[in-house]
Amino acid sequence: MKIIKDFIENDSSSGILLILVTMLALILSNSVLSGTYQAFLHIPVEIRFGSLSIDKSLYHWVNDGLMAIFFLLIGLEVKREILQGHLSSVSQIALPGIAAVGGMVVPAAVYLYFNAGNEVAVNGWAIPTATDIAFALGILSMLGKRVPVSLKIFLMALAIIDDLGAIVIIAIFYTTELSSLSIIVALLAIAVLISFNLLGVSKKSAFIIVGLVLWVSVLKSGVHATLAGVALAFTIPLRAIDEAGKTVSPLKEIEHSLHFWVAFFILPLFAFVNAGVDFRNISLPQMTDPVPLGIMLGLFFGKQVGVFGFSAIAIKLKIAKMPQDSNWIQLYGVSVLTGIGFTMSLFIVSLAFEDDSLFQFTDKLAILAASFLAGILGYGVLRFAKSKQLN
Repeated sequence: MKIIKDFIENDSSSGILLILVTMLALILSNSVLSGTYQAFLHIPVEIRFGSLSIDKSLYHWVNDGLMAIFFLLIGLEVKREILQGHLSSVSQIALPGIAAVGGMVVPAAVYLYFNAGNEVAVNGWAIPTATDIAFALGILSMLGKRVPVSLKIFLMALAIIDDLGAIVIIAIFYTTELSSLSIIVALLAIAVLISFNLLGVSKKSAFIIVGLVLWVSVLKSGVHATLAGVALAFTIPLRAIDEAGKTVSPLKEIEHSLHFWVAFFILPLFAFVNAGVDFRNISLPQMTDPVPLGIMLGLFFGKQVGVFGFSAIAIKLKIAKMPQDSNWIQLYGVSVLTGIGFTMSLFIVSLAFEDDSLFQFTDKLAILAASFLAGILGYGVLRFAKSKQLN
């Protein structure tokens, strides 16, 4: 329970920080400092080792580099939860798993309803399928004991499965032309990491060094570089024997070390470079175009309908149980919060539409608007819902 408590508290604080950083990015991008903000995003950063060079803007270093660390943390959490946590048995995974499926299928269907006829726009079908756990848990933290711990665990498990689904979507649908040589190097790196795991290697540095080789090769391969973080995470052992003969957990140690940096540096920096939408030239009619409309309705309505609807069916059919000490109103309130798509939705936008100005930034503004509305409604529902714990 301590791990879950630390996780919730850490991400709750990060959620509040994300809100502040997002507001700062919006203020800068819609003021006289807009030029300075854009110049900051496009600062060139190059790393070179002989003939091997990685030359990208700061914006791409954050999205392709630092976000790989974020995905590493997600991978570690998924592996731990599957091996010994709240995803380790069918009974535990049933409700959040079914809810997560509904929370991906329905929003995607809503988006495709509006954009099926546009070959370019259809690439964004996955944008409204994601949930931002930091923001969602940040809102739950404001409600204190009004929300039972079981619902917080339900939301956390749902978001983890949701992220796993996003990883699969990115791997399958957002991969560009492939480089055979880079893929071979990546596969060799994965083979080395798996052998480390099988041999019981406990030194974290060994995994990190080979993990860097894996990241560079995946970056050069055409597969999105962030997936290297997930592949690395799945090879890090939960338990190992160190040189002193003691049982250690490289997975938990790395996970614990990364939490602070991801929550208070990587995600805020990601939000700062991605959320700065200049909406001075965006009109209300533009926000009713198919892409922004599909995103907003997919996140705000599709998410809550999918999560709550699939959960209700599973509970009524007795495939899963209602979270302990909770009721239907509270479950609905948490379902609404899953419409906060912020981090992963913005990330998928950068993959689906490589040209930021393709839809005149209405796609990003739609994510921010829907996430804001979902947060307000979800908070309101949970704030005034009667809690069994308070009776």
